[in-house]
Amino acid sequence: MRIISFLYFFLLTYIIAALVFWGISLNKQNEVIFSNEIETLQVKVDSVARPEAYRKAYAMIKERENSRKRQYLGEGATFLAIIMIGAGVVYSSIRSSHLLSRQQTNFILSVTHELKSPIAAMKLNLQTMARRKLNEETQQQLITRSVNEANRLDDLCNNLLLASQIESRHFKPADERFDLSEVVEECVTAYIHRDKQQFMIKLEDECFTSGDRFLWKLAINNLLENAAKYAPQDTLVTVELQRQDDELVLSIADEGEGIPDEEKAKIFRKFYRIGNENSRKTKGTGLGLYLTSKIIQQFKGAILVRNNTPKGSVFEITAPAA
Repeated sequence: MRIISFLYFFLLTYIIAALVFWGISLNKQNEVIFSNEIETLQVKVDSVARPEAYRKAYAMIKERENSRKRQYLGEGATFLAIIMIGAGVVYSSIRSSHLLSRQQTNFILSVTHELKSPIAAMKLNLQTMARRKLNEETQQQLITRSVNEANRLDDLCNNLLLASQIESRHFKPADERFDLSEVVEECVTAYIHRDKQQFMIKLEDECFTSGDRFLWKLAINNLLENAAKYAPQDTLVTVELQRQDDELVLSIADEGEGIPDEEKAKIFRKFYRIGNENSRKTKGTGLGLYLTSKIIQQFKGAILVRNNTPKGSVFEITAPAA
């Protein structure tokens, strides 16, 4: 990237320098033409004997000089503007391509970890059950842990599949009417047994909306996963659903470190994660919030993130009520 940037700015500087040199050369030529025409005028017209004719001829010569100057300055300015616009577009494209490539590299590293972790945990649980004689309570604990890891793996596969469908324009969600409070309660109940956070649930009854029930579950699971992942253990995750006029407002608040203001507008981008895969402690794919925002937008809703009090983040979804 550094070599490409160096060559890019070198060529851009060369083109601008050549354009400036061209402008200076034309200006000198214009001055030479003006001087030659004045000398010819002085030979043909006597400024003392015919001052009026000399003045008119001089004014015409001066006007031609100014016309040539306006012409090459206008063309030069237009050409320079086109060069700068093109340079800006090219540089933006190169930079975007470089950032996307880096994010995809981070994605490959993170998704490899996300896939291997639950598989390794399930394998260890099954090997423990196969090699040792365990009592029924311990077996049930290992089975529960394996199911939880399988659910994590299932959520990740759903995210990958949905991201592929969105990119290929094959995204055709269902359209049904359902009670969002039931879906939220179902998702939170699953996470109560999966993670070590404490959950406070405040759900109004009969909060009906329209859309794809499965995709809504996926969006809510992504937000719960995000809250559980970035908040310390045994902290409180508050899930609240209420009706406001003709809209439903779902908020999921955690007590983690929060999100810097300059990062809030970026976290819904594809593959985007704060930091890099070598420095950050918490793993992820960078697809969860991206897909959540796409799902909510598909159902004519909106999602935003704001600061929690005293610390943490609040993800708030607003969707039309059915």
